[in-house]
Amino acid sequence: MGSIAISLTVAACVFAGGAGALFMHHLLPDSHRTRETQDVVRLGTGMLSVIASLVLGLLIATAKGTYDRSDHDIRSYAAELILLNETLRDYGRDASEPRRLLRAYTGRLLEHNWLGADGERQMLEDRRSGAMLEHVREAIRGLKPVDAGQTWLQDQALQITISLMRQRWLLIEQQGPSVRPVIVIILVAWITLIFASFGLNAPRNATVVTAFLVCALAIGGAIFLILEMDNPFTGLLQISSRPVENALTYMSP
Repeated sequence: MGSIAISLTVAACVFAGGAGALFMHHLLPDSHRTRETQDVVRLGTGMLSVIASLVLGLLIATAKGTYDRSDHDIRSYAAELILLNETLRDYGRDASEPRRLLRAYTGRLLEHNWLGADGERQMLEDRRSGAMLEHVREAIRGLKPVDAGQTWLQDQALQITISLMRQRWLLIEQQGPSVRPVIVIILVAWITLIFASFGLNAPRNATVVTAFLVCALAIGGAIFLILEMDNPFTGLLQISSRPVENALTYMSP
């Protein structure tokens, strides 16, 4: 179920809670509609509203942190790719084969995670990409340095390659959502109850219904942002591929 479908479902639930309570107000006995009863409901709703606001803010902050961390990691990864290419370039003509393999790996990384077949985005886990990075390392290990300078460059290239492999697995392990579905479900239930309490005490007119609809859509939009930022490698808010594109450009022969 996509983020848009989930957010629209959330908006529908919240709106149904408010509108449903709005039109069920007359079904309550008179003893349940006294001023004292309404004051108690307002107090409970106010406390629940504070809790829901705190949880909603925490979820947005958590999702934003996940998005920013992934974006930073991708930029760092692209910078390491460029550094490895420059190190191999400094090594000389003998490093043309590992450079070719590195360009192929970078192209595969870009295609697999941002372009994909038929425009469908893929996940970072890709056995072929991992094997290509392994081939880069083996090609670097197979170099035959002829002086101390080339030996140093070979060692630096191997260290960068190992760093790339480590970062790749860190990116793969960080892919799962950090916001648990049960937290979102509980939060939506709280907000639905809040809107239901509003509906019990609100006048029945088009303005109130419209206000409920707008607010419900706003809550659905907040949930949409949380879900999108919590999955930075997919969806409408996918992190930019520009760093990897730039790295591939720098690797031109």
